[in-house]
Amino acid sequence: MEGEKYLFVVAGPSGVGKDSVMAKVRAAHPEIEKTVSITTRAPREGEAEGVNYYYRTEAEFQQLLDQGEILESNCFNDHHYGTLKLEVDRRIAAGKTVLLNIDVHGAANIKRLYPGSTIIFLLPPSWEELEQRLRGRGTDSDADVRNRLAIAREELQRAGEFDAWIVNRDLDQAAAELYETIARRVGQPE
Repeated sequence: MEGEKYLFVVAGPSGVGKDSVMAKVRAAHPEIEKTVSITTRAPREGEAEGVNYYYRTEAEFQQLLDQGEILESNCFNDHHYGTLKLEVDRRIAAGKTVLLNIDVHGAANIKRLYPGSTIIFLLPPSWEELEQRLRGRGTDSDADVRNRLAIAREELQRAGEFDAWIVNRDLDQAAAELYETIARRVGQPE
């Protein structure tokens, strides 16, 4: 489908800076849209339905998954998260550029469902830097950090399956490279 060229997925290990890089690109280029994900976790203070997430029960989430309405999903801390097909399809049908932040396995599924999309792997400058970033957050226990690092090791082995790679040594540079990748693909001036 022609509109698939407007769909971009950024994936990479936890702690690599996906959210920061994507936020920087979207702040400079608000025409690039992101979808709102669905989750089974409860809203946190200050979060709103349809803005931060679509909040659903486990049963509702499973029903949408069974109906093929969720393109990819994962489970983290006993809560499910996913990307709604309607969120993606509506935007690409309108010719909007869409930027998704999805885990490595989900990115492969998006590429399978939308072969014209571009999947981009965000890499850390080094293993040591990735570990330092994860520990520096101060939000995870040592066991959680070790688990994230074990998952990261597996994810990094899949980087070769992606269409493009960006090393996040510097936030501004990584954001610029991401935007350049998008602009080249959709034919916009850089």
